[in-house]
Amino acid sequence: MAAGTDTGTETSAEEAALGYEQARDELIEVVRRLEAGGTSLEESLALWERGEELAKVCRRRLEGARARLDASLAAERAAEAEDGDDE
Repeated sequence: MAAGTDTGTETSAEEAALGYEQARDELIEVVRRLEAGGTSLEESLALWERGEELAKVCRRRLEGARARLDASLAAERAAEAEDGDDE
């Protein structure tokens, strides 16, 4: 599929398959290649776009982890409040 013709379903499937560590490691490699230079403008743009996609995956994974942590902490506080009411 050519760049810019993605309908979103392929990206969503790939995003679901990529774990945080995989996306982070690939993003590090993309940044390394961009910083090293020596790539054509077209390749640099493709790398940049890939880096943006990977950064979004990482951000969404971290936001999901934060939401789960917040929910867990809220449930723990609620349970502690109930235990305090029972005494």
